[in-house]
Amino acid sequence: MAKRGYHHGNLREALVQSCLKLIEEKGPTGFTLSEAAKQAGVTPAAVYRHFEGREDLIAEAAKLGYEIFADLMEHAYEKGQPSALASFEATGRAYLAFARRFPGHYVAMFESGISMQRTPELHAVSKRAMGVLEKAAEELSEHIPPEKRPPPQMFSAHIWAMSHGVVELFARSNPGSKSPFTPEDLLETGIGVYLRGLGLVAQDD
Repeated sequence: MAKRGYHHGNLREALVQSCLKLIEEKGPTGFTLSEAAKQAGVTPAAVYRHFEGREDLIAEAAKLGYEIFADLMEHAYEKGQPSALASFEATGRAYLAFARRFPGHYVAMFESGISMQRTPELHAVSKRAMGVLEKAAEELSEHIPPEKRPPPQMFSAHIWAMSHGVVELFARSNPGSKSPFTPEDLLETGIGVYLRGLGLVAQDD
């Protein structure tokens, strides 16, 4: 029997938590809205009062994930100040930490196929989160010789791709991809090689 006593506000939260658990267990396309309802202890009819379908529920999980992600990235960036390099490296480590700590949110954000343009709220919070990485990249790029300096958005996209690759291959318990090095070491040394290739100059900060 479905549980009773949910108020309007925390039913949405319960459904998102069910969604996150099912994403971790079955992937973003491996469950139905009815399963999410059952997991939350409510009837499917109750779910449709809040979400039109599974993709709407996953989009909500992604939005909440981006809010957490943005806060973590901003904290990491501030912790590295006033060094541009320290702030940049800290945001990379925060990326790995988020993927480990919030795997359901991570999948909803980056692997579910949900468009970041789906809602204005989702677009705004995803832009805020990735804006932190772009800001850190822009500051660090000032220490690269102008003739070797990529546009800041390209620069941050390279690091995002590297971070995402390390997460996918080595930080999410992928049994087919083992390394004698920690994901943190792989990312830090990879970024170091990349920066040296661009001719990063010594920083005084």
